[in-house]
Amino acid sequence: MSAETNPSSNRAGGLFATGSVLAAVLASTCCIVPLVLVTLGVSGAWIGSLTALEPFKPYFLAGAAVLLAAGFWQAYSPPKTPCEGGDACAKPESRRITKIVLWIAAALAALAATIEFWAPLFY
Repeated sequence: MSAETNPSSNRAGGLFATGSVLAAVLASTCCIVPLVLVTLGVSGAWIGSLTALEPFKPYFLAGAAVLLAAGFWQAYSPPKTPCEGGDACAKPESRRITKIVLWIAAALAALAATIEFWAPLFY
């Protein structure tokens, strides 16, 4: 069984995309999430507790970068063997959704990494 027709290999792109989204959300929890919640009118003392995650932001960003790199490599690398009609790699919708999720996660991670530059514009 080749790597492209192996169902666990076909799911790798989706797993990398999901992991990168989770890591990007964790990286943005200390900074972007409170800003968005306050902008939307949500308030409360618990929002301030989200800043406790600030020391872990570099680790979350590093994890997001690794998972994004693996996800983009998996999503944009050409198949090594032709796909069968029923395989997940034969469906362009699944690859397109994975690519969209990866780009959203990359944008969120970039926003989290550069918040010190653009957040003062909102205060």
